[in-house]
Amino acid sequence: MPCQTKSMRLPVHLLRLVIAALCLSLFAPAQTYAQGATTAAGTDAEASESKTLKRKVAIGRFSNETRYGRSLLRDEDLDPLGKQAADILAAYLAMSDQFLIFERPDLTKIEREQNTSGGNGVIGVDTLILGSVVEFGRTTDGKRGLFNKKKVQVAHAKVAIRLVDVKTGLVFHSATGEGEATTETKTVLGIGSTSSFDATLTDKAISVAIEDLIEELVNTLNGRPWKTDILQVDGGTIYISGGATQGIRVGDRLAVMQQGQTIKSKQTGFDITLPAEKLGEIEVTALFGDNETNEGAVTRLVSGSLGTGSLDNVFVTLPN
Repeated sequence: MPCQTKSMRLPVHLLRLVIAALCLSLFAPAQTYAQGATTAAGTDAEASESKTLKRKVAIGRFSNETRYGRSLLRDEDLDPLGKQAADILAAYLAMSDQFLIFERPDLTKIEREQNTSGGNGVIGVDTLILGSVVEFGRTTDGKRGLFNKKKVQVAHAKVAIRLVDVKTGLVFHSATGEGEATTETKTVLGIGSTSSFDATLTDKAISVAIEDLIEELVNTLNGRPWKTDILQVDGGTIYISGGATQGIRVGDRLAVMQQGQTIKSKQTGFDITLPAEKLGEIEVTALFGDNETNEGAVTRLVSGSLGTGSLDNVFVTLPN
């Protein structure tokens, strides 16, 4: 009997290994889950801190300042090259999904159509984008040998863009971008690719030039403070402009600011606005409207006040 008992006993070092393995299997999943939960919470917190609201921008003019295509002008406002650049820029801004983009090059046509259809007019924007194609050229180079020939077509474009504050008319940023596009064809003993004039190189060169500056442009526009106005105060309910298409959501908190006094500088001759003062904070309780032209938000005051004077110099923005 004592012999049987002795044979069933495990060595001490093996017993310790078994106990350690059991502890790991029991506690490791819980630790992994907790880390995952912490990471998710951290991600949500970072997302809420980095919340941005869409700015309203318009491309006011994009002209062709080069000699290329001057004989192809189709109307008194823009030529095909300028329109092409404006369309490419608008497409890039739309793809970023960070802006509300409004038409201005065809403003006369839009107003004419609104008069015909009984529209309510053109919505205002925060920033006007002015641009031009300042350089454009095409070259064709070729080499011909005894049994082969090569043809290279190159298009080069340079664009310049200015951002204008619509309230002051001040240009607060400018940028340039350059781009090239190339097509190369080769034939050996008459076998290979051949190419005539490649019209798509114009599109590609302008697209690359705008792509060269689009990141800087987007960052600059997003660096400007988002603002909106108070439409009406009805008891404890405060109505503001801006809604779902700009990224406002129920539960968002926004700051109510009193615009600083505007004083003319004797040094520069420009009007300088003193820093704004925070009056309080409001919370979004509901949204209304079905598009960017008629949407707004219903809010309530959660701290501070709306001041005692006129609301003309009071605006709403993201809290710091």
